[in-house]
Amino acid sequence: MNNRSWKIVLAVSLALNVFLVGAIAGGVYQWFAARGPAAALVAQPRALRFAAQTLSTERQKDFADSLKRARREGRQFAREGRDERREVLRLLAAPQFDRAALDAALARTRAADSNLRAQVESNVADFAARLSSEERVKFADSLRLHGQWREPLSGANVARPANPASAGD
Repeated sequence: MNNRSWKIVLAVSLALNVFLVGAIAGGVYQWFAARGPAAALVAQPRALRFAAQTLSTERQKDFADSLKRARREGRQFAREGRDERREVLRLLAAPQFDRAALDAALARTRAADSNLRAQVESNVADFAARLSSEERVKFADSLRLHGQWREPLSGANVARPANPASAGD
């Protein structure tokens, strides 16, 4: 090999090594980031279906069945909401903006979403009615972490006004 060939091989080797070192450093960073204290909060399941995880296996199955039943009973509302959201997008993209039609479509979307939510909440209430007092306390504590009733993560810097009445000022 001549001198020029060695320079090319050396440059390619250097570029490859820089790439490999960067990939390894990125992998190590990702590995440590996934195991830090914040990762425990992020990795926690948030879906409503996990709200019964502190209860017995039988109660967990009962809750899962209750949610499945609510979804089955609310399929029409979900379909209506999906169709109305498509209608909202269609109206927004129309050459002529029709505010009245858009407002009506938004109202229908809200109504469908509200009906679906009411269906799910009713089934959750029915499930809670079948629990013992101790199980309901556990379930309520778990609902603070899962589903639409969950509270903000502790330590989150959420700016809140001291007086709720002055929030709109």
